[in-house]
Amino acid sequence: MKVRVLGCSGAISSGPVAANDAGGTTALLVDHDIMIDAGTGVAVLTDAELARVDHVFLTHSHLDHIAYLPLMIDAVGDARDAPLIVHASRATLDILQAHIFNNLIWPDFTRIPSPQAPGVRFEALEVGERITLNERTVAALPARHTVPSMGFAVSSETACLAFSGDTTTNPAFWAAISALPGLRHVIVETAFPDAQIKLAHAAHHYCPSLIANDVRGVEMKAELLISHLKPPHGAQILDELRAALPGVSLRALRSGEVLIL
Repeated sequence: MKVRVLGCSGAISSGPVAANDAGGTTALLVDHDIMIDAGTGVAVLTDAELARVDHVFLTHSHLDHIAYLPLMIDAVGDARDAPLIVHASRATLDILQAHIFNNLIWPDFTRIPSPQAPGVRFEALEVGERITLNERTVAALPARHTVPSMGFAVSSETACLAFSGDTTTNPAFWAAISALPGLRHVIVETAFPDAQIKLAHAAHHYCPSLIANDVRGVEMKAELLISHLKPPHGAQILDELRAALPGVSLRALRSGEVLIL
């Protein structure tokens, strides 16, 4: 199983993000047919690559994680013979239906070209549930954000990757992933430096000290891959994380890299 990082930045930026090349906003491609989130990083895919994506798993409804979902459905609809299946919590799917696929912001592709053969099909997935697709399992993990949110664990027969999605202080996430067999990588957001801890609390994001409090006492050998860094604070956030988590293997996630599981 291969996980290709299409985008992992906490914001769009016209220049390089300090300390890492984060590219567009969050989107991960698992093999050729599963996508986790659909932020602006999706723009690096060709039409042929987009047409091969059959399943999109969404952590939550914020624009930096769903911006390209409506566009990719429209772009490759004619090249597909089955609906694109979007997996998310029922609360997130309701938000998408009410505020995106509402024939005002974007056409309701859950009903066109026809209700019998739509461009997209919504399937609810709640925290604690999982789905297996061709020997790969995607499990929904707890997250705490300003809107209904979740993380995901993606597992092959031999290894596992966990992704926090957008979250703030969240011991339940770390308890859940510590029990995952074969865990190799944990992609965890850290949007703000500690100097902005009040903003992190208000926006329900992590900063280094909040992660350190959650990770302390958790037995975990997986590598921490830091995503959702807000430009221009990337280098500062990474320095603070290394100081707060001595002995923990961590680095910035990079756009374009491929993780092999």
